[in-house]
Amino acid sequence: MLGQLDAVTLARAQFAFTVSFHFIFPAFSIGIASYLMVLEALWLKTGQGVYANLYRYWLKIFAVAFGMGVVSGLVMSYQFGTNWSVFSTKAGPVIGPLMAYEVLTAFFLEAGFLGVMLFGMSKVGKELHFFATCMVALGTLISATWIIAVNSWMQTPAGFALNAKGQFVPAGSWWPIIFTASFPFRLVHTVIAAYLTTAFVVGGVGAWHLLKDRANPGARKMFSMAMWMAAIVAPIQIFVGDAHGLNTLEHQPAKVLAMEGDYQPSPDGAPLILFGLPSNEEARVRYEVSIPHLGSLILKHDPFAPLPGLTDFPRDQWPPAHIVFWSFRVMVGLGFAMLGIGLWSLLARYRGKLYEWSWLHRASVAMGPAGFVAVLAGWVTTEVGRQPFTVYGLLRTAESHSPLAAPAVAASLLAFVLVYFSAFGAGTYYLLRLMSKPPERGESEPPGVPQRAAGITPASGVAASPAVKG
Repeated sequence: MLGQLDAVTLARAQFAFTVSFHFIFPAFSIGIASYLMVLEALWLKTGQGVYANLYRYWLKIFAVAFGMGVVSGLVMSYQFGTNWSVFSTKAGPVIGPLMAYEVLTAFFLEAGFLGVMLFGMSKVGKELHFFATCMVALGTLISATWIIAVNSWMQTPAGFALNAKGQFVPAGSWWPIIFTASFPFRLVHTVIAAYLTTAFVVGGVGAWHLLKDRANPGARKMFSMAMWMAAIVAPIQIFVGDAHGLNTLEHQPAKVLAMEGDYQPSPDGAPLILFGLPSNEEARVRYEVSIPHLGSLILKHDPFAPLPGLTDFPRDQWPPAHIVFWSFRVMVGLGFAMLGIGLWSLLARYRGKLYEWSWLHRASVAMGPAGFVAVLAGWVTTEVGRQPFTVYGLLRTAESHSPLAAPAVAASLLAFVLVYFSAFGAGTYYLLRLMSKPPERGESEPPGVPQRAAGITPASGVAASPAVKG
């Protein structure tokens, strides 16, 4: 089967495969690093050992996920030279420095303080250790900023000129290159998605342990914190997504029309197509189920606002609508499911049943991986919707690949599949094993930190005060 595909398709499949593996780890590590920062801050402020226990619990998980993210990212970056050398040659003068800045700022910051964060609690003191945790969390956010800047430039290129060799080069200041029209929307949307992904992992783990032991203080605390995050941040993400969609409609209209399945122009207001089978060949959505005028209401905030259709654009510039149509619906559907869990938890909290409603806990366990699926669906929508371009409107994907034969790319793709599923499968299994262990019940301080005389009984390491109930 691989031998029947051309080199471009195989190179795209290889990059999609490696990015998909890589993306889930930063999406988790960005959120978990900030969560660790919050846990340590609460421990320093309140002195409650339950926060120290949870910090230690999630620190091990963060370390493994962070390492897997670094390794997968390094492998992915090499493909710019092996499979996409023409793209690297033409766009390298712009995106190369941005990726170098990511290494010089974010990666060095994370690497410099990660050791202190993992092993320095008993050596540097609480305050300096907390500073290290903050720096690692900041580093993950800076890393996301630079990578989103690179991707946003590819989506909405600005601030460049073409030299005699046909390369994209800065046209003066770097500010228009970094802060493109889509950059702030993409950055906020991505970071919030990372926080929601982490919240549902934490909530799912907490719910799993609550189903086994409702009195476990660590499980109660992590579930409570995760549900607050879901209830507060999920509605914000919906509004941010709406703003991002309006920005995309302005700068990449064909992508949004493919997402919506709007092949034909709608001069009197576009419907919202809920379901159907988009067909670029027939330029229509077969078996569509739609609501009149709701599409224009969402995209233009006016039910009768006219909208163009994909037929208003050259056919060779259409994205594969059948992919982005469904990936977008997966992302949006999971977003509203997250909102539903958050609202459900508010009701349970209001009735004093947050730790008693087992069906809420079961639903939270089932929703644990939802964030990963949602961010991958969003990535597919963003990147496939940009097709057939690598640099939107300027450089086609078919013109960006290396002069490689299809069998060579197929062999490397097969090797990646085998190595990734074995190595990262083992890593994921280890992460699940760590998550399956319940948090410690006693409010003990981290090893090497002097125990507080008021809150800890030295003989047992168990808090003298009642267990925190969230």
